[in-house]
Amino acid sequence: MLRCLCLAVALALVSPIPATAQQKVDLELILLADGSGSIDEEEFLLQRRGYARALRHPRVTKAIRNGPLGRIALTYVEWSGHFLQVPIAPWTVIRGEADLKAFADKLEKHPRELDGGGTAVGSAILYGARSLRDNPFQGRRRVIDISGDGPDKDGVLAMLGRDQAVAEGITVNGLPILSFGRPTLDIFFMDNVIGGPGAFSIPARGFKDFYAAILTKLIREIAARPEAAPTRAADRRSRAERDRGGIFP
Repeated sequence: MLRCLCLAVALALVSPIPATAQQKVDLELILLADGSGSIDEEEFLLQRRGYARALRHPRVTKAIRNGPLGRIALTYVEWSGHFLQVPIAPWTVIRGEADLKAFADKLEKHPRELDGGGTAVGSAILYGARSLRDNPFQGRRRVIDISGDGPDKDGVLAMLGRDQAVAEGITVNGLPILSFGRPTLDIFFMDNVIGGPGAFSIPARGFKDFYAAILTKLIREIAARPEAAPTRAADRRSRAERDRGGIFP
């Protein structure tokens, strides 16, 4: 009953709003990073610094510049419980190296604001859908990139949040952070989290592997090509590509 009520509230939050003049970009990308209590301080820093380091990589700059318009819109949000989503870096137009560096600097300098509150994957996805709807941009593609170290424990079910986002034409990609206690979290993400055109999931084998995973993921998201519906086989091929180092210079 509680989850049904939460879903009704969440769906109301993503109800349509009047269209306004919007700046056109190749991609609207919201990075949703896990800020729940299961993320200790060392893991939190590895996560934040992993995103910042990946954003500064020249392959990310190149991927943006190679787009038809040569610019994307980007925001970074940390999440935990049902109503706990905190924007760390607001929606920003990214055109090249200087913009990426400034964005990455914000991630490294901003103090941690969430430390607990549960794990509401579906609610985070619905927040991402609302943020994509409300921002002042018009992207050729709209993508939610969500990372996490566990399955949903409260709020809206992950699959319900995912289905709502996909119904709005949004792609949801996943970055599950595997651990000794949750070695099959990537299966949960494949079955319940990712969806939409070209959706994929790239797991990190612990937080020390986070930078490599997010770099691969960012480049693929920014330089995306039309793809078939996601499959576990496709996910394994993506993981093998990263392990071979083929995506790096």
